[in-house]
Amino acid sequence: MYRRYCHHHVLADFNLCRTSAEGPVAPKKAKRRAGGGEGSSNVFSMFEQSQIQEYKEAFTIIDQNRDGIISKDDLRDVLASMGQLNVKNEELEAMVKEASGPINFTVFLTMFGEKLKGADPEDVIVAAFKVLDPEGTGTIKKEFLEELLTTQCDRFSAEEMKNLWAAFPPDVAGNVDYKNICYVITHGEEKEE
Repeated sequence: MYRRYCHHHVLADFNLCRTSAEGPVAPKKAKRRAGGGEGSSNVFSMFEQSQIQEYKEAFTIIDQNRDGIISKDDLRDVLASMGQLNVKNEELEAMVKEASGPINFTVFLTMFGEKLKGADPEDVIVAAFKVLDPEGTGTIKKEFLEELLTTQCDRFSAEEMKNLWAAFPPDVAGNVDYKNICYVITHGEEKEE
């Protein structure tokens, strides 16, 4: 379940490409191989095959018109589907200009690979959540997270949502502590006392 949960962050985290101070999400516990990622020809060696597949699925979702290139219009449409309706054209242009040319899948993967170099997996997953928490509260509303997970990417079933809330129960106000979720994703379920 946690692997699929992380898969959703790849989609949410493409938003981070416009703020280079924060790195993107690793779709699972990062296992980078030595010597990889020095250029687009080696970028595939930076990731496990399952990670590449997760990024490919996220790329396909972001590429709304399915032409193999992520454009401003694709970004506008996918961000709108995530509830971000008023993204300025300049912000979209800045996101697209992070790449030196058209953003095909290899370029997309390279962008993440460059940002992941030396990054701590927990930090990058927390950074992805921060996109959904602009006020920096450390929590996300249960209803918002549930809507995102059941309508985007590899959609969660009702049973999977039930299991998620059993593992990470919201507080009385309906807020979910995403730092706790990030810890479990990167360190496993046994949290040190």
